[in-house]
Amino acid sequence: MRISKAGLLVVLALLAPLLVELRTVLSWVNVELSVLETALVGAVLVTAVLVWAFLPENGSGGATEGDVSSEN
Repeated sequence: MRISKAGLLVVLALLAPLLVELRTVLSWVNVELSVLETALVGAVLVTAVLVWAFLPENGSGGATEGDVSSEN
C-alpha cells in the first residue's frame, strides 16, 4: 500500500470540498455541472485514488530485494 490508512482517509475526505469548490469555480467561467456530473467526477477521482493507493510501491507485484520472506 502506497499510503497509510489514515492518510488515505484524509485524502478521500478532502475530495468532497474539492468537488464542491470545483463546481463553483467552473460556474464562474460558464461551465455548469449538474449534481450527477459532479458525483461522476467524484467517483472517478475516488476510484483513481484507491487504485493508486493499493498498487504495490515498487511497481511489480513481487517481493523487494530486502524482503526476507522470499529468500530460501
